[in-house]
Amino acid sequence: MVNKPIQVIKVGGNELTDVNFMNNLVMTIQEQKKEYACVLVHGGGVAISNLMNKTGIVPQYKDGQRITDEATLEIAEMVLSGKINKQLVLSLNRVGIDAIGLSGVDRSLLQVEPWGDAMDLVGRIVKVRKKILEDYFIEDVITVISPISIGEKGRYNVNADHAAGMIAGALCADEIVFITNVPGVLVDGQIAETLTDKQVFELIEREIISGGMIPKVNAALDALCYGAKQARITNINGFEKKLGTSIISKKDS
Repeated sequence: MVNKPIQVIKVGGNELTDVNFMNNLVMTIQEQKKEYACVLVHGGGVAISNLMNKTGIVPQYKDGQRITDEATLEIAEMVLSGKINKQLVLSLNRVGIDAIGLSGVDRSLLQVEPWGDAMDLVGRIVKVRKKILEDYFIEDVITVISPISIGEKGRYNVNADHAAGMIAGALCADEIVFITNVPGVLVDGQIAETLTDKQVFELIEREIISGGMIPKVNAALDALCYGAKQARITNINGFEKKLGTSIISKKDS
């Protein structure tokens, strides 16, 4: 039985290249862990793109998601499940946080179906084996999750925002926090404190929400739809101070 509220933290790969960010993240998680049972889900966009460019592969995106063929998947898995995952685990362990790194492939933690023909080896999560994570909560262990997942054809690349949202929903998390490089969703130059699902769809239609923010707001809505109680988009400073943009569904408004 989990005796703390559950918090899912999603952090992007762009931010993880900053040493100060990494230090602040670890220190903040150390504090959050006193109150929450935590799961950390990470991306790795910049590192993946850099390695792709070095090997002559041009990164391509659709609606903020990386289009993935077999060569791209191999690079993504190496970066996400290898380098970045272990860097995060090492950083947490160094300050005395008991942490373990997993990918969605491990014990079939995250099971997917193909997102669609155009997206090739990109997966949409259809099942989260939540008991694996709950068992680690009981041991007071933080799981650090790479979103590379398992499906009919083997491994699939999964957008980390989508993975975090589905994990939060499956766990009925008390909170999911998407940490990015902006303090929240900007509307007319101002941070929107709260957005409903209807407002999110309108802002996407008007292209005010665009690019990499689209998967974040959609993942926040997915998390709420599947059982999470609260979703927030913010930066590392907002994570520490509980600021940012809260996403709510119409039934909550």
